[in-house]
Amino acid sequence: MTVADPTLVLERRLLREGASMVIGVDEVGRGAIAGPVAIGLSVLDVPRRLIPEGLRDSKMLSEKRREELQPRVAEWSAHWAVGLASNEEVDAIGIIASLGLAGARALEALAAQGLDVSGAVLVLDGSHDYLTPAIGAVAGRVRVTTRVKADRDCASVAAASVLAKVHRDRMMIEAHDRLPDYRWVDNKGYASAEHYAAVDRIGPSELHRWSWLRQPSLLDGLDGLSATA
Repeated sequence: MTVADPTLVLERRLLREGASMVIGVDEVGRGAIAGPVAIGLSVLDVPRRLIPEGLRDSKMLSEKRREELQPRVAEWSAHWAVGLASNEEVDAIGIIASLGLAGARALEALAAQGLDVSGAVLVLDGSHDYLTPAIGAVAGRVRVTTRVKADRDCASVAAASVLAKVHRDRMMIEAHDRLPDYRWVDNKGYASAEHYAAVDRIGPSELHRWSWLRQPSLLDGLDGLSATA
């Protein structure tokens, strides 16, 4: 085992302490300039002994390896779901509220699978609980706990990161087929020189977060002057 290998230490402790299940939570697409933000959920209701071989935080895996892991992670999870908030919603309500909205939709997807999450503990990667304010009545039936680097250290959260990343990447690759100039097959909607060059050349698409794009300066075009946004 290496320092990058996630474990079930936290999940097993929470189950021993009485949690009905542990739900790993992670987000993907938070810093992109195009496409939705996605929240993945991976549910563990028993202290699984075997973690899928090679499971890591999705950021530590190649695209090929994530695709290979996704079906194994989906099978390993007792239940799983991915919720989305669109680029329009990110523009309208901001990224933090959009993360909460996507998480609430992921929980709704679990409910649609027939899962009662009462008594669950949700392990949320990071230090900020954006989920509790967004989940309404469900908030009284579950507990959200935050953990920095949970996507690296906790297997359920690493699993959620892989599920969310593969789901969102596939969406952006499909969008690339319609709008190839932005090279979403490569950048998945994140900022890059090539991506910005395409926006400058042909303008934003319906999938861009308009409020996140580089804003033109009043000084643009004036000789000898420059400004940064």
